[in-house]
Amino acid sequence: MTALVTFGETMLRLSPPRGERLETARELEVQAGGAESNVAVAATRLGGDAAWFSKLPDSPLGRRIVGELRSHGVDTDGVVWAEDSRQGLYYLEHGASPRPTNVVYDRADAAVTTLETSETDLDAVRNAEVCYTSGITPALSETLRETTADVLEAAQDAGTTTAFDLNYRTKLWSPDEAAEVYRDLLGSIDLLFAAERDAATVLGRDGDAESVARGLAEDYDIETVVVTRGEEGSLAVSGGTVSEQGVYEAETFDAIGTGDAFVGGYLAKHLAGGSVAESLQWASATASLKRTIEGDIAIVNPEDVERVVADEGDGISR
Repeated sequence: MTALVTFGETMLRLSPPRGERLETARELEVQAGGAESNVAVAATRLGGDAAWFSKLPDSPLGRRIVGELRSHGVDTDGVVWAEDSRQGLYYLEHGASPRPTNVVYDRADAAVTTLETSETDLDAVRNAEVCYTSGITPALSETLRETTADVLEAAQDAGTTTAFDLNYRTKLWSPDEAAEVYRDLLGSIDLLFAAERDAATVLGRDGDAESVARGLAEDYDIETVVVTRGEEGSLAVSGGTVSEQGVYEAETFDAIGTGDAFVGGYLAKHLAGGSVAESLQWASATASLKRTIEGDIAIVNPEDVERVVADEGDGISR
């Protein structure tokens, strides 16, 4: 039995050295990066027990991803291997004011887009404490929309806590397309993470974070809703109790993966028996630490997080 099971796409991230442009770069650094695997790594490094499954090409590129995730202790036994298929890539060109960071995706027809429910290990999902995925996964293909719905439904029917991050991406689909799918999925979610801007853009949820969280919890019968508010921190509504958490200050070196680190930190503390307020603390601390680290993955440990929380103080519950 694995405490946390995540599923979704993981790509290879190719980046030129800082200060160089993609069009002239002669070297590219290779790393693995994907919302759900980033969460699995963060949770594992913070003392949890996590597995990640997906579909990858049976090639050096697919094996590169599995090797990196295993190096952090993530169980990848549920990965489905496909012959003659593609590995999704993305290219990241670091920016510096006034030039923004630029991301170029090359993920069309990746192996993961063909992952069907029949290929997944639903028993692992049913036996987990938490099953997590994000809104990126159903955005990738019609097949994955069906698989995502099936996996979340199977998990919830078995008593596994289902966790979902809206994680809306404009480069993948329109707000209307995303809203239709999200609304179908939200009835199968126990723990929802939503950026305030995503809730407004896709679900039309305006107002302050508390009203957004309460509205989503009531309309879709979601046990806990966590709303992130950028520099204003985060807020959670769970069982009528409101918990708030500020942002821990950090020097930003690489912001990619900060949201995934937040979710990973929250789930790690949740799985360890922490309260919602304590889980928000760990989420915020893990996110701040991630901003100081190169790459998509939060290379952190419990001592790092505990030090940040001890130095910066607690959140508020009411």
